[in-house]
Amino acid sequence: MTTEKHATDRRVIRTKKAIKSAFARLLTEKDINDITISDIAAVADINRKTFYNYYSGVHEVIDEIENDIISHVDEALTDIDFKSSLESPYRIFEKLTAVINTDMDFFGYLLSMNSNVSLSSKIVELLTMKVRALLKQSIEIEDDRLDLMLVFMISGMVAVYKQWFNSDRSEPVEELSRRMNVLAFKGLNGYLGTDF
Repeated sequence: MTTEKHATDRRVIRTKKAIKSAFARLLTEKDINDITISDIAAVADINRKTFYNYYSGVHEVIDEIENDIISHVDEALTDIDFKSSLESPYRIFEKLTAVINTDMDFFGYLLSMNSNVSLSSKIVELLTMKVRALLKQSIEIEDDRLDLMLVFMISGMVAVYKQWFNSDRSEPVEELSRRMNVLAFKGLNGYLGTDF
């Protein structure tokens, strides 16, 4: 019975992952409002009935994708000491890179050039809120200074990852993260003073 339940759980996880990846892939081709359940089912190689076993509609898929991303980021950042990370911040980028590495294809679709802008904006907003809450627990900083820093850092980081996903990806994502770390925390002068 336990083996059967385990197989069922794995099948559920695999099917839901296929649905979410299909949706993210479709975002590279269509506007979010033009994506239908039939489209998702065709790309995920399932039937509509199977889709409805897990979701009531497209917007429920979107909600789960957003929640998954925030949950992954939350997990990745919870054990980081932000106070010391501001002096040596690569650990933050390393953790976010690890999140992307969990499902490179999915994030590739989600962060592709033609991907829906409102979903990307919402993800940036949610990430900003999460990191803001964690930083507020660790350091004393005025809200306006913190907000400016976070908008600059997170929006820039997402834009760089988008550009990387739309390139030939010849540079390893870990190296990209290392360069972003220098740029974000040492500024333009620090970046230009390195051997990149």
